[in-house]
Amino acid sequence: MSDSAGDDGGDTRRVYDPDDDHAFPDEKLNEVLAFVDADEEIQTYLEAQNVNAVDRKRYNDHGAKHISIVRNRALCLYDLLKAGNVDFNGAREQGLAEEDEAVIIALAANLHDVGHVVHRDQHAYYSIPLAADILDRILPEFYDVADSVRMKGEVLHAILCHHTAEEPLTTEAGVIRVADALDMERGRSRIPYEQGGRGINTLSSQAISRVSLHEGETRPVMVEIAMTNAAGVYQVDNLLKAKLRGSGLEDDIRIVAVNTNENREQLVERIEL
Repeated sequence: MSDSAGDDGGDTRRVYDPDDDHAFPDEKLNEVLAFVDADEEIQTYLEAQNVNAVDRKRYNDHGAKHISIVRNRALCLYDLLKAGNVDFNGAREQGLAEEDEAVIIALAANLHDVGHVVHRDQHAYYSIPLAADILDRILPEFYDVADSVRMKGEVLHAILCHHTAEEPLTTEAGVIRVADALDMERGRSRIPYEQGGRGINTLSSQAISRVSLHEGETRPVMVEIAMTNAAGVYQVDNLLKAKLRGSGLEDDIRIVAVNTNENREQLVERIEL
């Protein structure tokens, strides 16, 4: 993956490494990831989908870097949840194998934003037919006809439900929804900010210095948000907390925001959301 351990300061809980031991069967996932990363059509989509988002709408990156971050964090989040014995119902209710849970998550993470090639607005809905065509080509490489149909439905469901207007009906879809919001560090805010302005969106989007995933003490996952300014609480509350709400993972993920600014006059040092 392009989002390497070096990029993340050595925090291995933020980067999926195929060679590591995981709390889930990973052999099929690693085969699928290798196929996807070498696929010319998918890699071209990652470039093309950024044009409407960045060049035309002046929004933030929704291309290869965003996809790499979301996929990494989705798989790390999945690993922590599996280690915490959280039930995943998507693959199971379709009669698919446990190893297919991670494949659903990885494919949905890779394809959730392809609809940007049509338009930034309502992109989740445009992603469905485009991803469906891609999946029709990829899935037969790894599944028979019946399982390809079931996998396709689960991946598309997870893609659709990264949009907060739609209700995730599977744990796999909930992971994608939350992972999308975890790409929120400085310069990568999911909430657009006014260029050159000093409004709350501008301040909050620049205040998030680091997002880390850890094994929790009271819940399977703790998400720790490092802020340099208390304004980052606005970003976390309006992005990550909003996506966590309704994801089905509210009881499994704890969010803690920490102010790392050494100025002791700061009013907020640590807050749980």
